[in-house]
Amino acid sequence: MPEKSRKILVSNALPYANGSIHMGHLVEYLQGNIWIRFQKLRGHQCTYICASDVHGTPVMLKAREMGLSPEDLTERVTAEFLRDFSDFGIEFDNYYTTHSPENEVLVGEIFETLRASGDIYTKTIEQAYDVQESMFLPDRFVRGTCPRCGTSDQYGDACENCGATYTPADLIDPISVLSGSTPVKRDSEHYFFRLSRYEQRLRDWMQSANLEKSVVAKLEEWFEAGLQDWDISRDAPYFGFRIPGTNDKYFYVWLDAPVGYAASFKNLCARRDDLDFDEYWRPGHETELYHFIGKDIMYFHTLFWPAVLQGAGFRTPTSVFAHGFLTVNGQKMSKSRGTFIKARTYLDHLHPAHLRYYYAAKLGPTIEDLDLNLDDFAARVNSDLVGKLVNIASRCAGFINKRFDGQLAAELHAPEMQARFAGAADAIADYYERREYSRAMRTVMALADEANRYIDEQKPWVMARDEQQLDTVQAVCTQGINLFRCLMIYLTPVIPGVAEDARSFLQEQDWHWDAAGTPLLGTTISPFRPLLTRVEPEQVRNMVEQSKQS
Repeated sequence: MPEKSRKILVSNALPYANGSIHMGHLVEYLQGNIWIRFQKLRGHQCTYICASDVHGTPVMLKAREMGLSPEDLTERVTAEFLRDFSDFGIEFDNYYTTHSPENEVLVGEIFETLRASGDIYTKTIEQAYDVQESMFLPDRFVRGTCPRCGTSDQYGDACENCGATYTPADLIDPISVLSGSTPVKRDSEHYFFRLSRYEQRLRDWMQSANLEKSVVAKLEEWFEAGLQDWDISRDAPYFGFRIPGTNDKYFYVWLDAPVGYAASFKNLCARRDDLDFDEYWRPGHETELYHFIGKDIMYFHTLFWPAVLQGAGFRTPTSVFAHGFLTVNGQKMSKSRGTFIKARTYLDHLHPAHLRYYYAAKLGPTIEDLDLNLDDFAARVNSDLVGKLVNIASRCAGFINKRFDGQLAAELHAPEMQARFAGAADAIADYYERREYSRAMRTVMALADEANRYIDEQKPWVMARDEQQLDTVQAVCTQGINLFRCLMIYLTPVIPGVAEDARSFLQEQDWHWDAAGTPLLGTTISPFRPLLTRVEPEQVRNMVEQSKQS
């Protein structure tokens, strides 16, 4: 029975516009992109949105340092992001900016609604102030020793070692990142959101959102510690949206950044008649909303964001999917070791399908960290994609092209085998749906092994010497081509560019998920050209070397 069509809206976390996309970022964008492509292949209406996160002090200071306006800087960075995403096969239905009229209107509406209900109040607080720079310091511009675990050189809002959250005032021996001086404390009136009122509503949402168990465990820790009201304002100078009715107060970037999801979608709705903003962002509709994020921003996406949405009369996310950090060769990415690799540096040396597949082969639905071991990366890609998958097509296509003018047989040699490959579609779809990509890849590669064993057993290269057996050669190679086609359909979300080349080789216009169940018979295929080449050790060495230099 065909699956009921779904209306799904998906976002990736918004990349911050003060640096380049690197291998760590790509874990998230590839995880989200694979899921989206799978949903579209299944025939669902799936809309994929993102935007550059452009507000805040870091962008303002970097623009000043470069002699640019913040708008000019973020425009440049956004153009770079889009080139990198596109070359990795990450295609958004809309990619926008948080510095947009739609975002300003939505943030203003949310603020006024929350203020009217008493969920926003003002209070005077002590803040870190850099006397040399004449400005209040954002949390991340103060560093010091964590008050909970004693780890040195931690940001002013959270400890990377123990995960504690706090304010810069709690840090031991704080210093300003800007001037290296010790900040002084100064009073300032700030706006706060009453997150403390939302515990039960957040617990209810947590149940319905079916969050991964380690995410739930983290939420329970935060509930146990007691939800703290959230400071949603910042003092001038600041690049962002000014709070209505004030002269020198701005919305904190973490309030307007997630609203950027809704703003990007609203911008798309203005150009698309088939999309209705309220159907996806107001309660009471059957649409689905998902966010793919890193575990470092779970606090914002599983506490503040659903609470703000509930309080302002918007719908909450159907779920939030968090992933772990990336290590390279078992360690944190390092510039000196050449393992802090930018997306563009990778693309200068290697095929995007290699990384897309490797990440998929290691990704699951948990927040466990993922390791990019460069030796294992080369070995696995060469073995799985080149040695197993592409090998099936290259072993069979030559016979079909040379002996049968590219014509596939009218019947399969082993229809029961085809049925078994097609029958794997439901299990593989279930793995994709639950983001168990590594299990999906293992299943596909076990089938690829089976297809190669079948070709080994049938030995078409031996049969081809006997004119009497040419019909069998055609049927066996048609079988092999169809097994390859099945696997390529299953891998389309992961290696879309290779799948497109495979479709072109098979002379097919389009694929949908269920096409695996209908074999290609009696049609003509194009001459086979290699779909992927091996990863050579020298390519990896050159990439690491270039990363050291840059």
